[in-house]
Amino acid sequence: MTQIQETKEIFSKIMDEMKKRIVGNENVIELMFASLLSGGNVLLEGVPGIAKTLMASTLAEVMKVGFKRIQFTSDLMPADITGGNIYERETSSFNFIEGPVFTNILLTDEINRSPP
Repeated sequence: MTQIQETKEIFSKIMDEMKKRIVGNENVIELMFASLLSGGNVLLEGVPGIAKTLMASTLAEVMKVGFKRIQFTSDLMPADITGGNIYERETSSFNFIEGPVFTNILLTDEINRSPP
């Protein structure tokens, strides 16, 4: 089996699983998958209730990869996204705690509310 055939088979399985939860939006799901294959990013725009979050979380679940969501607010700080060093008294040292950006699929919700 060639790599193209394998990719097509995987894509078909992903689409079948996605259709179990999401009605319609096949074109959007196809474009999301194409973006992942090409190493790109996806911008999902739309009014509330059209399954943007569900599409992203379901895609991550079907592909068995990590998924995190950031709700942007006006008081969001960079460390809320990237993580930061936390001091531990027991060891008298700092440990880096990863933020949500350390994942495979990251959904940034309401990015228009982010601080400048």
